[in-house]
Amino acid sequence: MSRSRALAASLALALVPVSVATGVIVPPSYASSSDATPPEITWDQVAAAQASVAATKALADKIKAQVAALQASVDRAQADADAKGQVYAKAQDAYDAQEYVVQKLQGQADAAHKEADAAKKTAGQLLAQLAKSGGADGLTASLLTNSGQADQLLSKVGYMSQITDRSQQVYAKALRLQKGAQALTDQADAAKAILAQLKDAAQTAFAAAQAAADAAAAALTSAQATFADLSAKLDALTKQAAQTLAGYNEFQAAKWGPGTAGHVSASGWANPANGYLGDRFGMRFHPIYHVWKLHTGQDISGTGCGTPIYAAHSGTVTYAGPNGDLGNFIQLDNGGGISTGYGHIIAGGILVRIGQHVAPGQQIAKVGSTGGSLGCHLHFIVRINGALTDPLPFMRDRGITLGS
Repeated sequence: MSRSRALAASLALALVPVSVATGVIVPPSYASSSDATPPEITWDQVAAAQASVAATKALADKIKAQVAALQASVDRAQADADAKGQVYAKAQDAYDAQEYVVQKLQGQADAAHKEADAAKKTAGQLLAQLAKSGGADGLTASLLTNSGQADQLLSKVGYMSQITDRSQQVYAKALRLQKGAQALTDQADAAKAILAQLKDAAQTAFAAAQAAADAAAAALTSAQATFADLSAKLDALTKQAAQTLAGYNEFQAAKWGPGTAGHVSASGWANPANGYLGDRFGMRFHPIYHVWKLHTGQDISGTGCGTPIYAAHSGTVTYAGPNGDLGNFIQLDNGGGISTGYGHIIAGGILVRIGQHVAPGQQIAKVGSTGGSLGCHLHFIVRINGALTDPLPFMRDRGITLGS
């Protein structure tokens, strides 16, 4: 090799750094020389923004539930106030009707009083006239001394007697009417007093019920204002979290290549699936074949069929299709002698093709239960120079905790 060619080879190797910790070839930055490097945003910043969204949403949901409960309370309280208002209205109507009766009876009593007073006055005048003429003794003396006027005097006495009798009858009737009218008035007044008490009690009950309804409405208004404020804050935080994630993805894409998404560790590794850990790597009694057999990877379960499977690291697709007990299977060459495998993919769930380059965190498939599987899960395999290794510590050493 010439000296110039050796120098060129040395420069080329210098441009392809190798990770000492993993032995994986680290790709150069994908940002072009003409583009400004995006500002670095860490996953901790993304997680903090998402945590703020989650906390605010949880609080908003709580306040929303309180608003619903308060609305129901307002409806009940107002219904109670309406019912008590109806009771008060009926009590007022009954009171007004009785007041009308009292007024009519009082008018009758007043008329009876006037009639009795007139009868008293007439009787008094007659008595005064009798007294002026000397009464019965005076009339007798006049008859003795004026015998020629006896007919006139007797006629006068008879006439006065009739008037007196009539006056006494009118007076007696007036007294009876007066007493009867007054008795009815007294009874009506007593009924009016009872109705007044009922009306006052109904008014007091309505006032209390309406006050409770007003208090409930005020509490509802306050809760609605709080919910509206939280909703506005939640919208702002959601947008901020989305911008933070977009900035993070942009930075990671510039570092690891287009398609990079989600939480990527400093060494460029990502969690291949969300969920809890199932069967571990190593020998196990196979649940289908009922024999002891090597379990070649780490199962990640709990997310259900159709949920995303992500590339654990940047690499090239070397296999994408059916693979025996692994079902539908994808294998990536991640460089540096490392490869990762993804098994039991759902039918139609392979999203990449052989020869395609993928980035860490990029969705490549969907969780399924094809092959030798009893339920939907990802069977995640890691090989180093072709030899199987336990994915759990391997990923942990690269900053990723499987099953989180």
